[in-house]
Amino acid sequence: MPAGGPPTESGTSVIYDYCVIGGGIVGLATAMQLLSRDPGASLVLIEKEAALAQHQTGHNSGVIHAGVYYAPGSLKAELCRAGSAATKAFCLSHDVPFRTCGKLIVATDDAEHTRLLALEERAGRNGIEVIRLDRAGLAEREPEIEGVSALHVPSSAIVDYRLVCAAMGRRIVASGGEIRLGERVFGIVEHGAGVRVSTDKGEVEARMLVACAGLQSDRIATLAGLPISHRIVPFRGEYYVLAKKHENRIRHLIYPTPDPALPFLGIHLTLMIDGSVTVGPNAVLGLSRERQGKWAMDADDLRSMAGFGGFWKMAAANWRTAATEFVNSVHKRGYLEQCRKYYPALELDDLQPYPAGIRAQAVEADGRMVEDFVMVESARMLHVCNAPSPAATSALPIAGRIVDRIEMKRAALA
Repeated sequence: MPAGGPPTESGTSVIYDYCVIGGGIVGLATAMQLLSRDPGASLVLIEKEAALAQHQTGHNSGVIHAGVYYAPGSLKAELCRAGSAATKAFCLSHDVPFRTCGKLIVATDDAEHTRLLALEERAGRNGIEVIRLDRAGLAEREPEIEGVSALHVPSSAIVDYRLVCAAMGRRIVASGGEIRLGERVFGIVEHGAGVRVSTDKGEVEARMLVACAGLQSDRIATLAGLPISHRIVPFRGEYYVLAKKHENRIRHLIYPTPDPALPFLGIHLTLMIDGSVTVGPNAVLGLSRERQGKWAMDADDLRSMAGFGGFWKMAAANWRTAATEFVNSVHKRGYLEQCRKYYPALELDDLQPYPAGIRAQAVEADGRMVEDFVMVESARMLHVCNAPSPAATSALPIAGRIVDRIEMKRAALA
């Protein structure tokens, strides 16, 4: 994408007001917010891939979440609720198609029904409209879905986040920003007047730097000399797409009632903006942070995990869940049985190939999987080291929080 407004010059060096590393939705939303708050500022966004949204953002389920699951009063709950409204408003103002199809969270037995009632109470405390359905009410809304009860979440929606990112990119350029694609960062040095970023295409000087590097966030933070105690462990979410005969038989997003003992929400049916229906994801350990193939490996990523004690502690604490997920990854029938708990009409041949997505999971040295946002800072840098789901939904308010902190840093340096 072409450059916008020019940066300033000091001697022979070109100096930007802001440098953003990462062309996923959080980096793009942050760049957009920086230019909105500081009109006329010079900004460069650096992305190592040849296009925007090539990793987590471009391989997620496309759901605009309402925020039902998150603890009342938590940052996740607040950001998701605000992000849902902000994402829909952005789509409306930038001609990005989305669909408010609603979500059904389904309980298939009495134990799940009890958990569903607790989820209903949590949704109420979060200020999110939900409607409880009995078996008959569920059958009326979704005749193909089996369950003893369900929660209907009317505000849940679907979108293609790659189109959202493309619109953000256009907005950044129109606001005077510059987006550099296919440029890899290999050095970051903070000095008295700013931050020097070395790339495979030269050097960039900026007064302030924000890194939203997703699957590479720990490496970028370490490259910048910042102390971190966690590492990123990739989890591969595998999906299937249902045979076309199912496309008009499901009208809502269909989610199982979550089990609080498990770290993931479980396998669900997702309407996609193109009309298809996906089923997934499971969550198996990834052997590469960025390669999408089922058995794709990356030697550096494997060494990074094997040399980190926190990885082995996490694995020891979650081996039963990991074993189940692995079996379901290898044997499609086990995956099918999870789906048939609430969608009994599914047959093995209905589960057809679909691209996987790799999620960045921050893991601490004690083996704890980090479920909240992690930001590491210095005088002139802010690194987003963990942006867990629902980061895509929440990207715009997350960006607002990031820019708040950048403005505080600039004020302190003035």
